Amino acid sequence: MREDVSFPADDGVTLRGWLYRPDDATAPTALVVMAHGFSATKEMHLDDFAEVFAAAGLSVLVYDNRNLGESDGPVPGEIDPWQQIQDYRAAITWAGLRDDVDADRIGVWGSSYSGAHVLVVAAIDRRVRCVVSQVPLISGSENARRLIRSDHFAGLRQAFDADRVARYQGGAPAMIPVAWTDSPDEPCALPTVDTHDFFLGPILDRAKTWRNEVTLRSVEMFVGYEPGAYLPLISPTPLLLVVAAGDHLTVADIALAGYERAAEPKKLLLLPGGHFEAYVGEAFAVSSAAQREWFLTHLG
Repeated sequence: MREDVSFPADDGVTLRGWLYRPDDATAPTALVVMAHGFSATKEMHLDDFAEVFAAAGLSVLVYDNRNLGESDGPVPGEIDPWQQIQDYRAAITWAGLRDDVDADRIGVWGSSYSGAHVLVVAAIDRRVRCVVSQVPLISGSENARRLIRSDHFAGLRQAFDADRVARYQGGAPAMIPVAWTDSPDEPCALPTVDTHDFFLGPILDRAKTWRNEVTLRSVEMFVGYEPGAYLPLISPTPLLLVVAAGDHLTVADIALAGYERAAEPKKLLLLPGGHFEAYVGEAFAVSSAAQREWFLTHLG
């Protein structure tokens, strides 16, 4: 059973999404909190994962990040990782206050950019009983240097600085496409072919609220974001890290090195294929089943 829900973040911004409840639930249940990655909205396959978890007896809260999708957008297209981390914590609070949720059995799930956020949330919020992080960003600075040509990096930093000056003087935030549209040489936030194919492909039939632009400041915050620093601090909360072996967006070898820095209890699931293949097909079937069992094992 799925219902539309909304709840306030700590600063009053309204976040909107879906609450899944097991059809036969008669008592408070364990719950998984889920949000999507960089610019993505909940219709981009989060419902597929949530349905697997709910069919196993878990409640699931899926919501759009602020400034994206159906959630309120004080700064449309702004993606602030630290604000999104605080919104995860607000979602945990809201869910834990419900009579139909067992506040002592809440887990968090994230993928890609939100896969980074849940590492931080699990490290700093001990209400989290277990965490699944799928194809996560581990180091914004290291990942950016894999994605951005070295001869373009200086120009990007100049653009960051110019945008800062313009905003300081009262101007509107500069915007940048998430994915290129006509040519891979176009400036964009995520300059990979599979990013283009995913966001501008058939998924648009499902994700009607997605927009192909974010603030340039969002990219600046991406470059300075280092969620991997929190990996050793997650323990004793159980961590399942899902890595796609062919991932060159949130690069696989960086994620695998990050996994080695995490303490027990932890588990690694290595999938074939690239970043976006983790959401569909055989990789989804394998991964969603493993994630379901991880939540059932550690949430009871």
